[in-house]
Amino acid sequence: MTRWPCLTIIAMVLAILAGAALPALAQGTVIIPTRVIYPGETITMDSLEEVPLRRHLKNPAAVAAHWRQVEGKVARRTLLPGRMISVSSVREAHLVEPGKPVQVRFVQGMLEIAISGVSLQAGAAGDLVQIRNIDSGAVFTGTVMADGTIRVSAS
Repeated sequence: MTRWPCLTIIAMVLAILAGAALPALAQGTVIIPTRVIYPGETITMDSLEEVPLRRHLKNPAAVAAHWRQVEGKVARRTLLPGRMISVSSVREAHLVEPGKPVQVRFVQGMLEIAISGVSLQAGAAGDLVQIRNIDSGAVFTGTVMADGTIRVSAS
């Protein structure tokens, strides 16, 4: 066999292999659990795996494709190993829990008032929750801040 037909055959084989790998690259990857994750459990990196997507999804935004979409979040329902994780199946971790003491801050201009309260609801950063003032027993609503405090504003 001469040199040119040999190179042509090699080029054709490489083209076929590259063409077979192209759809896999175009589809991307998804994140799946490697073990059962139960509702209320915080999702950790060691319980996840990134795998290539084998089929086309109707709504790719509905499943977790990146680690940051699920890492550190809490499962809303049971997540099974080898199954794709729906974005609606996870939630942010709660910073305040019902019945636990919280620091409440009212800030208006230069005025800042801090009191102790008890959260009546669980909430993540940005959630509105009800709080009971420990001293007066009054119930009011505030926004959970990223540091776990509750911010109350004048209405």
